[in-house]
Amino acid sequence: MNLLKYIAIGAAVAYGISYIAKKNEGSAKSIIDDLADKAPDLVDKLKNYAKDALEQITDKAKEAKASF
Repeated sequence: MNLLKYIAIGAAVAYGISYIAKKNEGSAKSIIDDLADKAPDLVDKLKNYAKDALEQITDKAKEAKASF
């Protein structure tokens, strides 16, 4: 039974990798290529999000410390 489970998981992973790496007929780009092109923008957005979250946490910590 375990062998059948591992075969099914392996087949699903292989299909997923094949799907992600397959080139799109319309644009001749794969999903990985699209993500690589968008990566710098996504990193900038994540940095801004992290900065905002850190500021909010710092403010709440200062408020909690002042009221304690």
